Amino acid sequence: MADILELVVFTLDGQRYALHLSVVGRIVRAVEITPLPSAPEIVTGVINIAGDVVPVVNIRRRFGIRERELQLNDHLVIARTSRRMVALISDAVQGLIEVTATSVVRPNDVVPGTVYLEGIAKLEEGMILIHDLDKFLSLDEETALDNAIAHHEGRL
Repeated sequence: MADILELVVFTLDGQRYALHLSVVGRIVRAVEITPLPSAPEIVTGVINIAGDVVPVVNIRRRFGIRERELQLNDHLVIARTSRRMVALISDAVQGLIEVTATSVVRPNDVVPGTVYLEGIAKLEEGMILIHDLDKFLSLDEETALDNAIAHHEGRL
């Protein structure tokens, strides 16, 4: 029997992205984001989730997708990396799907030099780019984010 991957699928400008269900904590409607000066460029700011300061990562900035203002019907996908919780801004969350491991190809087989993706699911209805959250922030970005949160924690 083929391995089955459970993926939470969300969209940005019509392109479908996914995270493994095991790293997703919850999905919430967009809320006000508190700016975080001196954070890495891809960090829009922070939100408070049950008393935890959670950085909000703007995938559009990482992938060079056209920026737009946060809208009330946008969603935040709250997920855990190996180091911290993060919130990813998405236009919409499509839900949970199951795909076979054999339907996923390595991103470098399609687009050489792709660092932030774990794989690309090739399905009848199109492709889904599967994120690798542990590679999403560089070590320098992680350090800058830690410093920015520590410096502003009393003000958040």
